[in-house]
Amino acid sequence: MNDSESLMGIRKYFKEQNIEFSSKRILIDGLGGMALGLFASLLIGTIIGTIGNYLFEISFSVWGKNIDLFADASAYTKVVQGAAMACAIGFAMKSPPYVLYSLLTVGYSANALGGAGGPLAVYFITLIAVFAGKMVSKRTPIDLIVTPAVTILVGLVSATLIAPPIGAMANWFGRVVMRATDLHPFLMGVICSFSMGVILTLPISSAAICAALGLVGLAGGACVAGCCAHMVGFAVASYRENKLNGLLSQGLGTSMLQVPNLIRKPILWAPPCVASIITGPIATLAFKLQMNGPPISSGMGTSGMVGPIGVVVGWFGPSEQAVAADGGQLGVNLATAYAGAMGWFGLILICVVLPAAISLIVSEYMRGRGWIQFGDYKLDL
Repeated sequence: MNDSESLMGIRKYFKEQNIEFSSKRILIDGLGGMALGLFASLLIGTIIGTIGNYLFEISFSVWGKNIDLFADASAYTKVVQGAAMACAIGFAMKSPPYVLYSLLTVGYSANALGGAGGPLAVYFITLIAVFAGKMVSKRTPIDLIVTPAVTILVGLVSATLIAPPIGAMANWFGRVVMRATDLHPFLMGVICSFSMGVILTLPISSAAICAALGLVGLAGGACVAGCCAHMVGFAVASYRENKLNGLLSQGLGTSMLQVPNLIRKPILWAPPCVASIITGPIATLAFKLQMNGPPISSGMGTSGMVGPIGVVVGWFGPSEQAVAADGGQLGVNLATAYAGAMGWFGLILICVVLPAAISLIVSEYMRGRGWIQFGDYKLDL
């Protein structure tokens, strides 16, 4: 068999096993799945725990055991976050059932061994485990044994070998970004806000990137500003074409809806980009807006209002990442330090008012110059 015939055979095998090496499958689907897994575990658990701690709690006894519903739910979500991420990644990458279920063990181990950079370790190790599992899936008479065994063992070996260095690298890079923002809040405010806003609008998960790097503090606040600028910015700039449906779909859903229009006419990106460049340094310098909630919230923007909620949650109960990033000095006194009238005013101004006003002014100017035509922002909703 010559090389070309062999290559065709490999390609045929990969196609049969649904193994695809593409940027969409690996980056878009994989990172998107990781963000959904984190959202459905750690993020929602943090919000539930904060509600239980500071608003109201539900406690009762059953079978001789005392139950604190919200606090217990929050604790359990933290334990399973690695498993949830891996399973969500596997689902997004169209893994067969035995591979998908086996990823729970792989994700748990990768997150535990990855330390502070656990989410990034989970992402890469899950990719390896999915590949190994798919390679043998449904290829033997004892698939029930072979596929889970291969997926779990390859995942555990990979986690043991590379999760610690991956986690350390992610943690180091995230700390560099956060430290640079503390030292140069204007420049890094612009960079973090602009870049994360652009990433949020592209079909790449900004939430997964923020989670993987553990971006909290001022850097996280700048990321929140940028993400909100793009979501609110596109919603307001396109209101003429899309009315209330477009306002809600983009402002509370996702600005990714505009990607087809941006590919066709990149200049449409200008209004929210200008907004993010302005609001980023205002967030870091004027209001010192900090993300002290879960890092994933830094990359969510106004999608379900998760970004602002993350900031508020951090006021009352800072996440483990925020405490670690601040040398263990943060405490519940953040509520009185940041949640006063100025804190709320700054949050609303940065997340909603300024993005809307700036994007509207810039878009209307561009429409007046003929750079944006009616219908350019039109969505099929």
